Amino acid sequence: MSSGSHSVEEMTLARLPSGVELTTAVHTYRGSEPEREPTVYVQAAQHGREVNGTETLRRFHDRLPLESLSGTVVAVPVANPLTFDRVSYTAPEVFDSVNANMNRVWPGDVDGSLHERMASTLWEYAARADAIVDLHTGSPDMHPHVVFREGDDRSRRLAEAFGTDLLLSEPSDDDASDEWHSRGFAGKLRVAAAEEDIPSITPELAYNKQIVEEAVETGVDGLLDLLRSLEMLPGTVPRRSQTVARNHLGKLRADESGLFRPVPSLEVGDSITEGTTVGTVYDPATYEPVQKSVADRSGILYALTQEATVTVGDQLASVAVIREERSA
Repeated sequence: MSSGSHSVEEMTLARLPSGVELTTAVHTYRGSEPEREPTVYVQAAQHGREVNGTETLRRFHDRLPLESLSGTVVAVPVANPLTFDRVSYTAPEVFDSVNANMNRVWPGDVDGSLHERMASTLWEYAARADAIVDLHTGSPDMHPHVVFREGDDRSRRLAEAFGTDLLLSEPSDDDASDEWHSRGFAGKLRVAAAEEDIPSITPELAYNKQIVEEAVETGVDGLLDLLRSLEMLPGTVPRRSQTVARNHLGKLRADESGLFRPVPSLEVGDSITEGTTVGTVYDPATYEPVQKSVADRSGILYALTQEATVTVGDQLASVAVIREERSA
């Protein structure tokens, strides 16, 4: 019996105007029984400042027991080299004036804009998988969670196995909000995968631009437990207490520009009730309060900005509406 193998392929995603090839690395891990399904596709750093996903895959590489692996794992630690090099969320207009955000164009287009071509190349790997994990890291102001498509039981099982205490179900298509459509969320990798009947999740590990131990370890443990849940690694996944809540509801935005001071006693992950004050926007020149930001529903406070200078329309906080509680 084979002890398993690891290989690395340099893949050309697209070409820049100068003719320079934009490349990335694709790691393939084949277990002792590579002919066995399933195949899991994992990628990180679609948004280049979200480095904890990339560090998660580096440590996953060190900890994955190939001799115990069944099936195949395909991992792309830097899905978007352009944004990674710029430590940015999107690519500059000079590279893609049509689609600045790569996670809005899946499954891509081989003849499309730069991001569409990059997505199309990676989709060749993702489309062959039996499960997809798209690692993201929101911000220091976000509680770690996993997003899955509402009503997709296979994706929900992946989310439960990954193991964060908060799971967010995301309505899509006709069930989604106007914001979902206006922001082009139909082009997310997770949504494109669902359209092809491939279960897919998006872990949001929190933090960006810096490696944070807790976030990375959550990612590595989550990937290993996900593989156990698919019987690709031996062992059982512990049953955890988890809250399932609704994504894309309860967003609190700035109605006025100024300096925002969140309530010091509040932390992301807290349960709050309708009417809870989450912070106040002040006029920095006159010191007068110009907006008190109040939760319009009860739920889990999963995002609370710590960036003080805000303008009208900026997101101040997010409250996820609880759907159900899952006990250990």
